[in-house]
Amino acid sequence: MHAQSCQNGRVTKRFLTLADVQELLSISQVQAYSLVRSGDLPAIQVGGRNQWRVEQSELEAYIQRQYAVTRERFSQPESESADL
Repeated sequence: MHAQSCQNGRVTKRFLTLADVQELLSISQVQAYSLVRSGDLPAIQVGGRNQWRVEQSELEAYIQRQYAVTRERFSQPESESADL
């Protein structure tokens, strides 16, 4: 099994670092780490301390879940969504 694949002539990585996640989501290092530690964004720990990797497919699944949460939040009547 390869850690990289080729799509449209470009090599893509299977795993992303937390720095990659930060950049892609435009969030801080603390926020990226919190997503992983809370279990909201599944990741694996490799090597030494704080060496986390997130599969691209897991990041995409997290993004899709957040879209669903956002749609649900804004589909509620205004009085209910004001509590969120």
